[in-house]
This record gives sequence, C-alpha cells and structure tokens, in this order.
Amino acid sequence: MKLTPEEIARFDEQGYLFFPSRFSADEAALLRAAADEVYALDREEVWRESTGVARTAFAAHTYNEAFRRLGRHPRLLEPVMQLVDGPVYMHQYKVNAKAAFDGEVWQWHQDFGTWHRDDRMPEPRAMNIAVFLDEVTAANGPLLFLPGSHKQGVFEAGHDLETTSYPLWTLDRATVTRLAERGGCVAPPGPPGSIIVFASTLV
Repeated sequence: MKLTPEEIARFDEQGYLFFPSRFSADEAALLRAAADEVYALDREEVWRESTGVARTAFAAHTYNEAFRRLGRHPRLLEPVMQLVDGPVYMHQYKVNAKAAFDGEVWQWHQDFGTWHRDDRMPEPRAMNIAVFLDEVTAANGPLLFLPGSHKQGVFEAGHDLETTSYPLWTLDRATVTRLAERGGCVAPPGPPGSIIVFASTLV
C-alpha cells in the first residue's frame, strides 16, 4: 500500500490519512470475532469499565493469533514506514471496545504526551494505526481529530486519574477550543476494515 505524493502532503498538513475498506468485510468480521474472544478473557491486559465491560485490551498480539497477524500486516506497516522513512517497531497494541451505552469517554489528548511522560519515549517519531472492526458513524463514538494540531508540538497536559478507569494525560478545554477554532474538528466515518493512520502528536 504505497502512499502517493498527494497523500503524503495531506498527512503533513492534516496529521492523518483515512483509507476506507482496506480490509475486506470477511477480514473485518474475523477480527471482530477475535476481539470478542479477547474481551472475554480474564487477563490483566484487559482493562474494564466500572460496570465490568471491557474498555481496552493491551498487547492482544501476544495472546491472539488474528491480532498477531494484523500487527505484522503490510497494509498497516508499509504506509507508516513510508511516512517515517525507515523501519518501525511496535510500541503499544490496543483493542479498544467503546462498548455501546456502557463505554466511558476518551478525553482530548495526544498519544505522544502519554508515551513521553509515562514511557519516556524521547521524541514523537511515532504513528498510530486504527482499524475499524465495526461500522463507525457519527452516533457510535467515532475518533475525533483536530486537523493540523500535530504541527503545534507537545501541549501541556494534566494527568486525569478520575474521569474514567483509564489514566490519561489530557488537554484543557481552552487548548482544545483554540485548536478547533483554528483547524476544525473531524470524525471520519467508515465501514468495518477501514484504516486511519495518524500522527502521535495529533489531538
């Protein structure tokens, strides 16, 4: 999956790229079934909401074959290697549930902010890849992005330990408002099997 010069330019400007239906419906269904298997496990890697439903499963590639294969798939690795212009390694692997009605919020944040403060990642030469396992609509908890915010560097953040069951370094309302007024806010919808690649400093 080689990126075009236009796609690279769009990533540099907006901080993300969206590829609808890059995995087939059958492939996405297999991954969706694998996610249910993972969420049913009693493992320390599976974090749960206060209601008991799964919130996220860490390192699923180490104990589920479908996710192991996904983590090595060229449809994910090739565009990222092109964007960073070199080889890559996996820093974190998560399967986020966003359970209907029971799922808690994900506050506004930069992933690099958490990786830098908690994991001591030295610089933001990191990318995120998200694969839709269900259809994503405006009504079922899509990812929200502030285009262009990745070019503003790493923002001050507070360590939120109370809002949800998942500790996170989060941005304040004034910062998010300023960024949204400058670049807008997007929430890419798409069918199962779609891919989003986004910069680790994108809000």
